[in-house]
Amino acid sequence: MTLMNKGPLANGFTTSFTKVALAIVISSTLVACGGSSSDKKTTVEETVTPPVTTTPTTTPTTTPTTTPTNPASNDLGISVVPDELKNTYSAALKFDRYTKVDTPNGGAIHIIAQNEITDNQIVRARSILEHFLKDFPGSEYGADKSEVANKMAENGAILLLLNGVDDGSNAAENIGGQPLYYGEMQVEGHSWYITQNYDHRDASFEEILHLVHDYGIGLDQEAKFTGALPKFQADIRAAQVTALSGQLWAWPADMADWVAEITADNSLTQEYLAAVVDSYYGLWGAFTGKYGMWGMYVAKTRSDMAEKDPQGAAIMANQFFHPYLTYNARIDASFVGAFSLTFKQSLSYTNHAQYLKDVTLTGSNDSNVVVNQFDNNITGNAGVNTVIFSGQAAQYQITSENGAVKVQDLQDERDGMNTLVGIEKLQFSDSIIEVSSL
Repeated sequence: MTLMNKGPLANGFTTSFTKVALAIVISSTLVACGGSSSDKKTTVEETVTPPVTTTPTTTPTTTPTTTPTNPASNDLGISVVPDELKNTYSAALKFDRYTKVDTPNGGAIHIIAQNEITDNQIVRARSILEHFLKDFPGSEYGADKSEVANKMAENGAILLLLNGVDDGSNAAENIGGQPLYYGEMQVEGHSWYITQNYDHRDASFEEILHLVHDYGIGLDQEAKFTGALPKFQADIRAAQVTALSGQLWAWPADMADWVAEITADNSLTQEYLAAVVDSYYGLWGAFTGKYGMWGMYVAKTRSDMAEKDPQGAAIMANQFFHPYLTYNARIDASFVGAFSLTFKQSLSYTNHAQYLKDVTLTGSNDSNVVVNQFDNNITGNAGVNTVIFSGQAAQYQITSENGAVKVQDLQDERDGMNTLVGIEKLQFSDSIIEVSSL
């Protein structure tokens, strides 16, 4: 949730109010979200308390669209920090890696990481940003998102991946950029993602959405509208006004001071939309409270939204946001077992994982994947991997060509068309087929 804006370069970058109702002190060992040997690991002593101050939001300042000289990248698209950015995002401030999302106008949205952030966390942050910016054919405002991406580059959008947690101790949090902290960045398959106990709540979607909203979609009620989608912002504003006045969002009495702060900050629409998007993609389905977003949004799940916040549901319905997650999720190398893309009440993480479509297993564990109704693309790792289907083998058409196995469910609205690479076994309800026998 937006509570404070940070940095002279940012002019509107926002950060997360991690716990709303209570100050929660957590002393824990943080195991890095990435199991491969290339990922960095750290131990952090964590204290999470609600921030209590705010700085007014200002309209993003348009800056020239520039792309730094590209240093050599690894196979994940991660490099050292380019020379053009090193003076601000320096080694002294613990910045050591960089990636970006290129924009159609020749610019770039920069993602700059400190030394305790894992490579998997960097890749996932970039993937979520790419997801928000991926064209959604046939949608009202998202059929061509090139102007949104261009505006982000022109307005100087930068995502900072920072060590630790949002406790005010990181010296880099004020130098310019939308902060996202190590302690609030999950990776699919990692223990934080699997357990979904909200000690390390996944704030990646919220904070990256703030960046897209502030610098790409655009904000009304500013001196100048610098975004690309004023009509969509008007729809978001209308839904936010209804939700606040109708006690669908931010209604608890202990939220009054925070609401006053973000009203003065012109951050109401950003915070409301973040609550809607989080629930839409299942991030609060496992929360033990009655409501979503720490108990301040009436809808916990997508199905709740249609009934309890119909205007919120309307801005998610074929407007800008895809109904599923478009990025290929790298399943953490530490994961062992069957990663389910199908919702199961007993598996809390599937509230969110049910919206994944494409996954890649990493590492060398003998891990498996349970498909869902989407047309999944599944890539195996160095271990022995099995893909698990719902029906009997005779109910599927199986073909193999050019190193990929395609498994088409002949029953509608069940398992879809699945393209598999590096998978050793296919498990059906009545049999297991060795891919090598095809």
